[in-house]
Amino acid sequence: MRQVICSICAILVFFLFQQPTIKANMEVSAESAILMDQSSGRVLYEKNADNPTLIASITKILTAIIAIESKKLDEYVSISNNAVSVEGSSIYLQTTDKITLEDLVYGLMLRSGNDAAVAISEHVAGSEEGFAYLMNEKARWIGMTNSYFDNPHGLDSKTHYSTAYDMALLTKYAMENEIFREISSTSSYQSSARDYPWVNKNKLLTQLYQYSTGGKTGYTKAAGRTLVSTAEKDGQTLIVVTLNAPNDWQDHMNLFEWGFEQFPLKKLQDSQQLTLKINEETSITAEMNEAVYYPLAETEVAHVSYKNYVDASTSDSMIGKRVFYLEDEPISHASLYRVSAENVEQDNFWSSVEQSWKRLFGDTRD
Repeated sequence: MRQVICSICAILVFFLFQQPTIKANMEVSAESAILMDQSSGRVLYEKNADNPTLIASITKILTAIIAIESKKLDEYVSISNNAVSVEGSSIYLQTTDKITLEDLVYGLMLRSGNDAAVAISEHVAGSEEGFAYLMNEKARWIGMTNSYFDNPHGLDSKTHYSTAYDMALLTKYAMENEIFREISSTSSYQSSARDYPWVNKNKLLTQLYQYSTGGKTGYTKAAGRTLVSTAEKDGQTLIVVTLNAPNDWQDHMNLFEWGFEQFPLKKLQDSQQLTLKINEETSITAEMNEAVYYPLAETEVAHVSYKNYVDASTSDSMIGKRVFYLEDEPISHASLYRVSAENVEQDNFWSSVEQSWKRLFGDTRD
C-alpha cells in the first residue's frame, strides 16, 4: 500500500509541471511570445511559444548562469585574441586586461559583450566548443527540449536556436540564483578594470517600467529584436519572452500589466496543523509548514480544490502531500509532515491558555 501511495504522489508531482494555459485576447508585435509566472511556472499567455528560431543575445542568460555556477567569479581571466576579435557588440576587451570573471558576467549581461562571452567560455570550459557542450547539457537538465546552442553569444547559426517557452524556463531557473538576480537587476556597473561604468541596455529596467527587475536584450538582422524580461509587483514575479518583436518594449509592458491584473497570486492555504482521518478508527496529526500561492483569475478561484495523499505507515517525517487542483488539473502541492504526540500536547496546551486569556481579557491584538 505504501508503494502505491508513493507512486501516486510521484505521478501527481510530475503532472504539476504541466501547467494549464490561458487563451487571451492580447495583441503583440512578436512572432513568438510567452508570459510565465515565476513561482509556479504557469503559462499565462503564449503565441507560437514552441517554435524554434534564432534568439540572438538572450543566449547570454545561459552563458551567465553557467559562469555563476562555476564558482569562479573571483578568478582573473586571461583574454585571448579569439575573444578580442569576435564580431558584434563588445565591451572592448584587450589581451592586456586584468579583469575578473564576475566583471565579465556584468559586461555580458549589461552591455551584451560578445567578447565577454568568448572570454567566459574559454575560462570556464577551456574553449567555445567545450562551453557549448556545457550549455546543451544544462539546457537539457532544465528541460529545454526545443533548443540547441553552439556558441556562448548568440550570433546567428543554423544550429543555434531556442523557443520562447524554453527561454522562459531558462529564465525561471536563472532567477532562482541570487547572484544572477543581482546582476540582471543592475542598472549600472563599473569594473575595476574600467574608468567608466557599463549602463544596462535593458530600457525597461533603466527607464520604462517601474516594476522591472531585469532581463536581457538581443538583436541580429536575421533574428530581429529578442527580449527576455522580469518584473515584480505585490510579491509576484512574471517572466516575458518575445522573439522577433519590432515593438518589444511595449509588448512586455502590456503583457506584464495584463498578467498582474488578470492573474494575481492567490493564497491556496496557510501553514497549519490538521487532523487526517486514515480510517474509521485511526487519525493522525500532520502539519503543512508553508503557505501555498498560485496565480488565478477571479473566475477560477471557486474551482480550486485539494486532495490529501498520505502514507501513515512510513517512518519518515514527511507522510504525504496535499495536491491542489484547478478543475481536474493538478496545479500545486504542499508536503505533509507528521507531528509528534509531544508537539500536539504542547500546541493543545498553549491553545487552551490562549482561549482562557481571551475569555478573561478579550482579544488584545491590534
